[in-house]
Amino acid sequence: MPRPDRRAFLKAAVSAAPAVLRARNPQPNVLLILADEWRAQSTCFSGDTNLRTPVLDHLATESATFTNAVSGTPVCCPYRASLMTGQYPLTHGVFINDVELKPKGATLGQVFEKAGYHTGYIGKWHLFGSPDGQYGRRLAYIPPEKRFGFTYWKACECTHDYVHSLYYEDDNPQAKYWPGYDAFAQTDDACAFIGRQSHGRDPFFLVLSLGPPHFPLDSAPARYRAQFEKADIRLRPNVPADKREGATADLRGYYAHMLALDECLARLLETLDRNGLAEDTILVFTSDHGDMMFSQGLTTKLHPWDESVRVPFLVRYPRRLGRRSRKLPVLLNAPDIMPTLLRLAGLPVPDSVEGQDGFQPVRGASSALISLPVPITEARRYGFAAWRGLRTPRYTYVRSIHGPWLLYDNHADPFQMHNLCGKSDESPLQQSLDRLLTVRLRERHDDFLPAADYVKRAGVAHYREVTMPAGHCRSPWGDWESTLQPGE
Repeated sequence: MPRPDRRAFLKAAVSAAPAVLRARNPQPNVLLILADEWRAQSTCFSGDTNLRTPVLDHLATESATFTNAVSGTPVCCPYRASLMTGQYPLTHGVFINDVELKPKGATLGQVFEKAGYHTGYIGKWHLFGSPDGQYGRRLAYIPPEKRFGFTYWKACECTHDYVHSLYYEDDNPQAKYWPGYDAFAQTDDACAFIGRQSHGRDPFFLVLSLGPPHFPLDSAPARYRAQFEKADIRLRPNVPADKREGATADLRGYYAHMLALDECLARLLETLDRNGLAEDTILVFTSDHGDMMFSQGLTTKLHPWDESVRVPFLVRYPRRLGRRSRKLPVLLNAPDIMPTLLRLAGLPVPDSVEGQDGFQPVRGASSALISLPVPITEARRYGFAAWRGLRTPRYTYVRSIHGPWLLYDNHADPFQMHNLCGKSDESPLQQSLDRLLTVRLRERHDDFLPAADYVKRAGVAHYREVTMPAGHCRSPWGDWESTLQPGE
């Protein structure tokens, strides 16, 4: 009988240790990768021929993809507050950027922490708020009680200086800076966190919140920018002729950031595989909202068109969901993420949560509520009033504070170029959707008040997000903001 090889035995035992430890705890790990401003349309697997992201595309072949995932209020802070609370903006109170989140109920991090998870947060936070209304806390130290259950902490309230990116580590109030392009450094830190947790008994919940591809669009590493400098960019048909030059220039930088994030994703997936964690980790890739990129002649987010509200949402959990591609047409909104993750991890959902589990939607739930309770500066530049709307698998219907505004058949008109609102042939459809919207607003206790009522009631009338300089443009429905003066 051959003598056992002690060295080989020890090597095998060490490599098997993480799996043995995990077997003692059946709860899965959770890795939530959150990009900023990555719209659903700008993925190769959804048909964008300008972009090649092989890692993300491969992930899609192993994931459940929610093809109708939306950012119900397509602005950074409202989305993130909904992610952490499972509530809609008028419930959690963060309906514009830089309002401090003061949770009404347990947060996502707190539920995982209470369940014995080692929780971690890396990257952009944007929930501490700036009570001065002038972005005064965006680079401030965030105290532990404002981290809502996350114990491992390397985060910044908000910065988009990707090559000189500030963060705070745990309870150290002295600012530090990520080396080089921050998404790479943050990803490396996430990989180190995962490696350490692979040898522990407790599962982990880690959020990696990356700044790109949010503007500025000229700061991706040079090797990625170079791939688009002379590329022939194919624009969406809903980009007006006079905006095509600007759209092409912006998309070059937008796509360059996406290529860089594809490399980040490669590092994360390799780390999970190397540490034997891939099968038992719920991995989510998504974004907080999209970007118009001059579709409809508009820039940034805030708007009810699909380029702004639709986001990628991929879930891979091989142990329970397998490794096959599935496209789910379920309407998944930001408040639905918390209950979806908790249910998938086998954890209870707090009573304060308003969203629903995306894998077990309530019978008859056929629409997602989208809204902008307060028209903020960028939207107001285009003369838009506050709006509420529905996104169904087929239709988009939007009502402004002044009445019906938009109606699109997204199957027949995927680029939303033909507004059916007010067309006599579509009157029954419009009336049906309007009634459904009224029901959904009633369910959310949303009275759809004028914008000024919300900001005055919340004491945020001085915020830059809602303050408009003198000489602002007028809405096609009249001077809807006349009751809210700058600085009032």
